[in-house]
Amino acid sequence: MTSLADLAIDPSVPGFFLRPDYYEVLARLRAEAPIYEYAPGIKTVARHEDIREISRDPARFCSGGGVLVNDPIREGHAVEGSIIHMDPPTHGHWRNVLNREFTARALAGMEPRVRELTVALLDALPAGEQVDAVEVLTAPLPVLVICELLGIPDADRSAFRRWSDATIVASDGRAALSEDDSVALVEMFGYLTGLAEAKQDEPGDDLVSLLVQADIEGRRRTAGELLTFIMSLVVAGNETTRHLMSGSLLELAERPDDLAALYDDPDRIPGAVEELLRWVTPIQQFARTVTADTEVGGVPVAEGDYLVMLYASGNRDEAAFGPTAGVLDLSREAAVPNLAFGFGEHFCLGAALARQEARVLFEELARRRTTFRRAGDPTYLPSSLVRGPSVVPMVFD
Repeated sequence: MTSLADLAIDPSVPGFFLRPDYYEVLARLRAEAPIYEYAPGIKTVARHEDIREISRDPARFCSGGGVLVNDPIREGHAVEGSIIHMDPPTHGHWRNVLNREFTARALAGMEPRVRELTVALLDALPAGEQVDAVEVLTAPLPVLVICELLGIPDADRSAFRRWSDATIVASDGRAALSEDDSVALVEMFGYLTGLAEAKQDEPGDDLVSLLVQADIEGRRRTAGELLTFIMSLVVAGNETTRHLMSGSLLELAERPDDLAALYDDPDRIPGAVEELLRWVTPIQQFARTVTADTEVGGVPVAEGDYLVMLYASGNRDEAAFGPTAGVLDLSREAAVPNLAFGFGEHFCLGAALARQEARVLFEELARRRTTFRRAGDPTYLPSSLVRGPSVVPMVFD
């Protein structure tokens, strides 16, 4: 058997998750080296319970030293106002500003609009013709929803998918940033800076207005902090949901019997969305820095070690999801939560919104009994963070 050292395990490589033996490699890590040092001081974490242990204990495993596998902070670059890089108590102060906007009650008020947007996109699909499902369906929906929450005028929304994708590529220090991506980032910086300034002068009932007026830790935010935070909301509100829906369509296109059974009993859709979250795992990994010598799952880790939590591995861990963890089962009733939205204090703020958007999409597909099939291979964003299809050729009938 090939040794782990010979398998060239390096999750910092963009598209690492596309290697054909990816899930076999993750299974071997769980079995043979749940904490695996693939580079000096950088270790993968493969088991579900170990990832939860790290995520629930920011005192031992902090975010301030970096959270991305190729994090600019680790190269000495400051990231002002990035909530994903914050530790307690600062993280809680920032998050509390937005918590009430993402409560179940607040999101219930959003559902009619989410459904209206979904219906409009499905109505526009050309039956029997090849389309890019990302372009016509899975990208526009979350972009429109997050833009509504942020208070982005209708006329300005078309660029947000391109800006969000460029941010994902730029966040990966090993991904090649194209000229188009660089232009997109400059456009986004300029637009969001102007938006924040406009909301300071004329606030509305939206998240950007809430942020620019909020006193956090006794002061207003700087322009740089606001820009980074708003960018984070744009990306978080768009990427996870889109890639969940794109990945789900790809999986269900190969499983027409499962899709038909779901359409026959749409009450199963919320549970199916949960299983698809586990299976697709749009966000592949985040990291933490060890603050003092300790152990994870009985394995010693040293102060300063960088622990890369492999969410896709945790989501297929037999110890958490049983002997069928490697099977997509839309009827699964898991006893433990999946890790698609992280865990602990950094659990995704928009998780309920993402679930709502995916649920509404499949409810509307079920109402129409829309079938769909692949029309070619997908392409993916050059990222180590997201399993993000950028093009999904598909035919809807």
